[in-house]
Amino acid sequence: MTVPKTQKAAIKTGEGAKSKVEVKEIEVPQPGPDQILVKINYSGLCASDKSLLHDEWAGAGLSMQPQTHGIAGHEGAGVVVAVGSASKDLWKEGDRAGIKWIARVCQRCEFCTNGVDECHCPKQLNSGFSIAGTFQEYALTDAMYATRLPDGVKDEEAGPILCGGVTAYVACKRSAVKPGQWIVLPGAGGGLGHLAVQYAKAMGMRVIAIDGGDAKRDLCIKLGAEKFIDFTSTKDVAAEVMKITTYGAHGVVVTAATRAGYESAPGFLRPGGTMVCVGLPKDETIIAGAAPITMCLKRLNVVGSVVGTLKDVEEALDFTARGLVHPILTHGGLEDINRFCNDMNNGKLPGRAVIKVAS
Repeated sequence: MTVPKTQKAAIKTGEGAKSKVEVKEIEVPQPGPDQILVKINYSGLCASDKSLLHDEWAGAGLSMQPQTHGIAGHEGAGVVVAVGSASKDLWKEGDRAGIKWIARVCQRCEFCTNGVDECHCPKQLNSGFSIAGTFQEYALTDAMYATRLPDGVKDEEAGPILCGGVTAYVACKRSAVKPGQWIVLPGAGGGLGHLAVQYAKAMGMRVIAIDGGDAKRDLCIKLGAEKFIDFTSTKDVAAEVMKITTYGAHGVVVTAATRAGYESAPGFLRPGGTMVCVGLPKDETIIAGAAPITMCLKRLNVVGSVVGTLKDVEEALDFTARGLVHPILTHGGLEDINRFCNDMNNGKLPGRAVIKVAS
């Protein structure tokens, strides 16, 4: 395939809340022996991209590293246009490939070799954090860890599934909620929440969606929620959950990165229930859990969840290939990233933003 020498990319400029991206012309990189070069057709815009671009996690030591060259993005879907010399047996030009938050793992440490936990490889590379991400027309990624996109999944849907989708899917699995049991999803109408509703429904769970307004109610019910609680008009949300479930829900997934979301979640659970922490607040004083007496007397479980393994990603994509899960998308281009980040901050971004990158 013909690959140009230059490309357009969205480059971070400035620092903190006033930082933004500017679309600039840069060189197209060449793949090393163990890499592939992917022409990015679509890239999802994740809340994590916004947090990195605006330095929201700098206090926790998580800032975009120089190796990114200011290019964020980790939900890229497109076509392979060049294959490294040592990767010809894995990929060929024209194959469809996905680039994820985890771009590379060492494949040697304890977490990589136990077969289930490579997400915690201490030597992992992350798109848009420690290497250049997918907000560019042509992006490099590790040939061994790239995801092969299945037939029946469009690039524009695949991008958001590679992070938002698999994050919601794995969180539902981490909840340990069985088919026929209740799961509560605060922020169910949001970017992660609306995906969690669909995965939970497809996995046989009974979904209680929590969000505000008639539009969110209609969306959540349409996507498969059995019950909807409007927090803007319900005086005691926890009491309403108890009314629906009798003893409380078996699980709750907190996708909203808010103090209210984390403080209220344990109150939705029955004894032995599980709270799954997903949303990452920029306020470091927000703590997940409940008072020790509540934790002990109700024998509650509090677990964290982050993206997913290679196998998890394959499974998450399969739900879309089978027509069971579809992200609701707001479309734009590289020039719209700043506006989308502002909309996200103001809670005005419907579903997931997806960026048309390559022309």
